[in-house]
Amino acid sequence: MSADAHSGHETGSPHSALLGSELLNWDEGTQTATMRFTVQEQMCTWRGGVQGGLVAGYLDDVMGCAYITSTGGKQAPLNLELSMSLIRLIPTGAVITGTGRVVKAGRRVLFLEAELHDEEGRVLARATSTAIPTPKPQSGAPPAGDTA
Repeated sequence: MSADAHSGHETGSPHSALLGSELLNWDEGTQTATMRFTVQEQMCTWRGGVQGGLVAGYLDDVMGCAYITSTGGKQAPLNLELSMSLIRLIPTGAVITGTGRVVKAGRRVLFLEAELHDEEGRVLARATSTAIPTPKPQSGAPPAGDTA
């Protein structure tokens, strides 16, 4: 699937616009989504880099995109656990690429992983997620509430 087929990242939720998410590619064979993000100043701390919790947002978005796309937009992951490693500072204005993969998707549990890279290909952050598959909420639908 090309970036043209998914301009605007239709599988994303409203936060995808805040992150500046752009789906570049979907590889069905490897269950991998590739996305691009341009880091906005509002995402950064006084150190000039993306705040750690917001780095998790980029990683979560690309993992979620991979799973949603793998189901044809019918299912969405609900995270139970997300583990992240912050490897390098992601500076204001950076254009970063995220790859998210469906490692294993069962009926009751999902295993997802993602990486963020700078324009030189250096790894900036990594994450893994354990999630449960849920029906993808419709746009404008009321929140489903807590599951925990």
